[in-house]
Amino acid sequence: MKYFVLFFSNIKRRKLRTVLTIGSYFIAFFLFGLLAAIQSAFNMGVDVAGANRLIVTNKISLIMPLPHSYEEKIREIPGVRRVAYATWFGGYYQDPKNFFAQMAISDNFFEIYPEYRVRPDDLYNFSRDREGVVVGRQTAERYGFRVGDRVPIIATIFGGVWEFNVRGIYDGTRPGDDTTQFFFHASYLEERRVWGKGNVGWYWVELYDPDDGLRVSKEIDAKFANSPYETKTDTEKAFAVGFVKQIGNIELIILSIGAIVFFTLILVTSNTMGISIRERSGEIAVLKTIGFSDRSLYFLTIAESLFYSIAGGWAGLICAKLFSMRGDPTGGFLPVFFISGTKFAAGFFFSMVVGFCAGAYPAYKVLKLKIVEALGRV
Repeated sequence: MKYFVLFFSNIKRRKLRTVLTIGSYFIAFFLFGLLAAIQSAFNMGVDVAGANRLIVTNKISLIMPLPHSYEEKIREIPGVRRVAYATWFGGYYQDPKNFFAQMAISDNFFEIYPEYRVRPDDLYNFSRDREGVVVGRQTAERYGFRVGDRVPIIATIFGGVWEFNVRGIYDGTRPGDDTTQFFFHASYLEERRVWGKGNVGWYWVELYDPDDGLRVSKEIDAKFANSPYETKTDTEKAFAVGFVKQIGNIELIILSIGAIVFFTLILVTSNTMGISIRERSGEIAVLKTIGFSDRSLYFLTIAESLFYSIAGGWAGLICAKLFSMRGDPTGGFLPVFFISGTKFAAGFFFSMVVGFCAGAYPAYKVLKLKIVEALGRV
């Protein structure tokens, strides 16, 4: 009991410093949580990529089209289960700032992507409506879209105002699933557009066996080699990794700046702990004189440091988690914004490690403190 009294006396000794120290840890680990969410956002496609899916794009560039006739030729390759396709639409809702991904998809898209869940009745109504659309939950909540609404989209690529009927809202089955997209019928795009008819943006290929990925990829590219529209086929994960690398510098800059700030706060907090111990060197010498062992005072100092890191760090992580649950704070730049359970638990563990490390050297000074020398400085 005497150790608890002594522990809380030390904590309450300098109330302002205690609050500021805990606040420093709070800011540091709140930042840690935000960085974890940002990293998850940049790697969302990599983390949730299907092992049995390939993506076929134009060899020159993703923005170059492929003929619709490739669908049947790809389906003929052994090992291919399904083939779906999509075309990027590129439009906005009411104002250019209101941008979200819109894609014209083939009718079997939701068979290849079963992780996107749509109510069966809504999916049936979508299939029956030429102007129907299925919207991701996050976009629907952001703009107030509801099933049955008529939504006008201003097209930047194909021109004009295109109106759609919201027939369904899809949800992701995993935290990393992108629920910001806007899917409508490729047949509607083909019917209305005045140029690019007969072409699609890219193909998704679902395999019976994920182990056939390399073989099927080579066969697809070989089939269309030396044609006017050569292809580049990757696994979905490889495609996502390549896409992330295109914006990797932004991720690196954000994470580097955040890491510098984070570790600066940790160093400042460690220094504060050291000052606190030096101020109490005389009292520590007296405690040793009246019978407190070096080992007990060592662990008491470590406990004080852990209190600061756990109180501030865990509060910061919890607040970061609550903040991430509100969704993307950037208005569409980071459509998937969440802190995974693994990273959340790692933050908890890291806060204890940091607390121990911050108090290790001051505790060592307490352990080695000579009574005569400490009292001589008083």
